[in-house]
Amino acid sequence: MATVSLQDIKKSFGDTEVIHDVSTDIADGEFIVIVGPSGCGKSTLLRMVAGLETVTSGDVLIGGERANDKEPMDRDIAMVFQNYALYPHMSVRQNMGYGLKIAKLPKGEIDAKVLEAARLLQLEPLLDRKPRELSGGQRQRVAMGRAIVRKPAVFLFDEPLSNLDAKLRVQMRLEIKELQSKLGITALYVTHDQVEAMTMADRMIVMNGGVAEQIGTPLEVYETPRTLFAAQFIGSPAMNVLDAEVKDGWVTLGDRRIVEIGGSDGPVKFGIRPEHLIAEETGAIHVNAKMAEPLGANTLLHCELIDTNESFTASLPGVHILSGENSIMRFSIQPTKSHLFDIDTGLRRRG
Repeated sequence: MATVSLQDIKKSFGDTEVIHDVSTDIADGEFIVIVGPSGCGKSTLLRMVAGLETVTSGDVLIGGERANDKEPMDRDIAMVFQNYALYPHMSVRQNMGYGLKIAKLPKGEIDAKVLEAARLLQLEPLLDRKPRELSGGQRQRVAMGRAIVRKPAVFLFDEPLSNLDAKLRVQMRLEIKELQSKLGITALYVTHDQVEAMTMADRMIVMNGGVAEQIGTPLEVYETPRTLFAAQFIGSPAMNVLDAEVKDGWVTLGDRRIVEIGGSDGPVKFGIRPEHLIAEETGAIHVNAKMAEPLGANTLLHCELIDTNESFTASLPGVHILSGENSIMRFSIQPTKSHLFDIDTGLRRRG
């Protein structure tokens, strides 16, 4: 087990800088999720921790020691990939113990470590099967078992659940989080799935264009997003963001006052999450509700703002059926749940 520290990390390919000054300290035993869209630099950042990519400038510290010049095998890390990378001709037992065999550990010690990991992952009945005889979830457990037997200081996961179906993804993310907590191993986990990030992370690093937009707990990022990107990327359905203006302490859409909010006058990006809307006749937000998606516990209403024709989404508890193709509705919002962002920089202005 170990701490990990990223100090002003930069990565360039030729003249193109793809990672820009990322810094954070990861505590011993902490589960960090690096989340963002495709091409944002999250896997590149993970690969620099692993030693699979060189660091252009800055330092990677593992267990307090500078690791920039260490080979991957000398960093005391284990990596689990989207591709399980299992040897098809080997049994589960042989796959899990192969790294220890290469390290020339005694056979008795290898067998004991493999059996211990198999018990932890409920793989004992499968030890003599080949990978082709396993389900996707079982193969993922074998890949994790191969990492566990080494007892690394740091686990690195690169989108390990991307190949699994939706139901199995839910099961496996719970198992991975429970396993990491039980072992107490520091973990960095890369995903593009913000639901995985919200449910698994102790803290998350929200990446965008090689920049760490925000680093914080899931609730911190959700409730007080630092930037417009973090606000829209985290949360499902996504936050509504509208072009608005602050006049005399009120947020206005056109000539309509929406919510009293304070702050300096001027144009802003105004954000409100779909679940923080209240349907009521006195509501200041007027919409045409165009389509309803009943999900059982709640209903998503896809709307269009009457004032500006912008798209707008509301999430209401229970089942709601629209009376026609265009239903006029009004919504109120909770002032403490609204968000203002600078129209030029995208940085948070309040809250």
